[in-house]
Amino acid sequence: MLEIADPIELERPQDKLIRRLCASLSGYLDQTQIDQCVHAYEVGAAAHSGQFRKSGEAYICHPVSVAISLAEMRMDANGIMAAILHDVIEDTPVSKKELAAQFGSEVAELVDGVTKLSKIDSKSHAETQAENVRKMFLAMAIDLRVIIVKLADRLHNMQTLGVMPAEKKRRIARETLDIYAPIANRLGMNNIRQKLEALSFEAMYPMRHAVLNNAVKKARGNRRKIVDIIESTIKNRLEQAGLNCEVAGREKNLYSIYKKMLNKKISLADVFDVYAFRIFCDDVDTCYRVLGIMHNLYKPIPGRFKDYIALPKANGYQSLHSILMGPYGVPIEIQIRTHEMHRMSESGIAAHWLYKSEDDKAEKFRDRANEWLRDLLEIQKSAGDSLEFIDNLKVDLFPQEVFVFTPQGAIIKMPRGATIIDFAYAVHTDVGNACVSARIDKQLVPLQTKLENGYTVEVITASWARPNPLWLNYVITAKARSGIRNYLKNFKQLEAINLGRRLLEKELQSLHLHLEDIDKEKIQALLQVMSKQSLDELLEDIGLGNKMPFLIAKRIAQDDIRAVLKLEDGDQTKKKPLIIKGTEDMVITLAKCCRPIPGDSIIGYFNPGKGIVVHHHECRNSSLVIKKQINWLDVEWSEDAVGDFPVEIRIEILNQRGSLATVASTISELNSNIENVTVVDQDDRICVDLITLTVKDRVHLAKIMRRLKELSIVVKITRVKA
Repeated sequence: MLEIADPIELERPQDKLIRRLCASLSGYLDQTQIDQCVHAYEVGAAAHSGQFRKSGEAYICHPVSVAISLAEMRMDANGIMAAILHDVIEDTPVSKKELAAQFGSEVAELVDGVTKLSKIDSKSHAETQAENVRKMFLAMAIDLRVIIVKLADRLHNMQTLGVMPAEKKRRIARETLDIYAPIANRLGMNNIRQKLEALSFEAMYPMRHAVLNNAVKKARGNRRKIVDIIESTIKNRLEQAGLNCEVAGREKNLYSIYKKMLNKKISLADVFDVYAFRIFCDDVDTCYRVLGIMHNLYKPIPGRFKDYIALPKANGYQSLHSILMGPYGVPIEIQIRTHEMHRMSESGIAAHWLYKSEDDKAEKFRDRANEWLRDLLEIQKSAGDSLEFIDNLKVDLFPQEVFVFTPQGAIIKMPRGATIIDFAYAVHTDVGNACVSARIDKQLVPLQTKLENGYTVEVITASWARPNPLWLNYVITAKARSGIRNYLKNFKQLEAINLGRRLLEKELQSLHLHLEDIDKEKIQALLQVMSKQSLDELLEDIGLGNKMPFLIAKRIAQDDIRAVLKLEDGDQTKKKPLIIKGTEDMVITLAKCCRPIPGDSIIGYFNPGKGIVVHHHECRNSSLVIKKQINWLDVEWSEDAVGDFPVEIRIEILNQRGSLATVASTISELNSNIENVTVVDQDDRICVDLITLTVKDRVHLAKIMRRLKELSIVVKITRVKA
């Protein structure tokens, strides 16, 4: 045990704290483990020697206070040591290697996971914090104790915010409400969540907190009598039924009251008018018996019953919730759960260490948490940057679940408002990427259909399918959004590389060269000069229009260019046009001003970052491109170009009933679809319309226009090319 020689030093705050920690640890750890924790304290105290917090107390008081919080949760010895040492890597010269040598690699990894990143080259404080959270989640995936230590650390920081400037208080409180309190909730650590929310509310809105606190204190006195009457009635009825249950009145915390007033735009009197009680039972069967007794005692309010025992929340929370109409017409909120469920609801994932000797319930909590972390890891791998990851995380931290079934009868939880696309990605990322349609209760439905409780969902996939960028407007889960973005980002990259290769090959052919024949050392030297890591990276830049292919080709061929210049005039190679199929939609764009289609004479130009923009040769804009745009190139349609291409026609028809319907049905008969109709001019005799329709090629368009000209109602028809 710790020995302190000088009696005067017994009054130091850190000595009081370490004695308090040892007393707490003695309740569940053996003496050897306690001695290890004391040794960690001695190392931490020496490392932090001379460091003080803004409050003036020795810095070591903070990590010991964090360790005390964890000891109350019965954290294991390694977790306690990590808590005591959690700031030494960040704030002292002690290294991770030195920690591993003294306390083992497990403690060193835990400390490193909690440690903030230093010297981050970030553009803003927000990015720095986002990167810290991202690193913390990576460490969590290895060991869940990282987040438990971090939450205890944040809790003590919130408890000692008093000396901070007001602006910093608000910023830390906002971060706590946005990230840490929801994480505690997601991991089922209800006790810590409520403390974090209460402290954050007070730091962010001190005046609102004070006013609301005073109002609640005044209202509490008037409520006491009603609470006692209801509690006594419930206890008597349970005793009559021969059930040994514990009944406790429950009061909403201030932040919960404030949120309810804000979201529902109601007064304190309306929020405080609900009387809440918890009933603790010995087993699950008794919970349901008690529910029946309560519904007989007071009438339940329809639609206000939730069974979280049969269908637990995502964080493992289990309880029966019901709203009843009590005496004097006041609503009563009843929560019925077992003692074990209550312990789990307060401690959450920490129950893995707290109650693991009693049964395997805590293992289920850990499995749930690990499943959530696996999803987050998948998201973070594809997130573009830390801020995008944080946005995804925030979406994931505020779920309101609906329960749907797979065709095999498995239950899958989805956030409220989730669509079939979200469901497909929840099943597996590959299923989401390949989904084309779905059936709900055996009826075909659109992919953007929102899910409701009890739906049986069957996703239909196809090997040729790929995500549509429009899906991002429908999905709400982080996993689906991340999966779609990642696929589209990689798909665009692949298309850009293929297009860049074709463009470079075309330019090299004009110089009597081929890319595969170029010496690898020469390619490597070029990549080094252009600061590119690989040939694919250079080809992607060419495909996106950021680099000119003929300039790259000339640099590659600079040793051989003289041979090309010596060719006889009649032997000079003509540049071949670039062949396009019209399916390269991520890197080749068809101009909307002239809407070129297969069979048209076309011209293209490079638009940096977007690739190639293709115009009709007769388009007014294309002549401007040729005059002003030095990055233009000859392109032509492939003979096997396939797809539906939009084209615009101007049609003058007789202004009589049914004319437009006749035109539309004629277009439909010829396997074309109308995308848009705009009325340009109209009088008593003639109506002029602009119609955007889809065609296969120039021949298909000619056939449609010829058929329309045969209609007696059509006066004139032309194609719009600019």
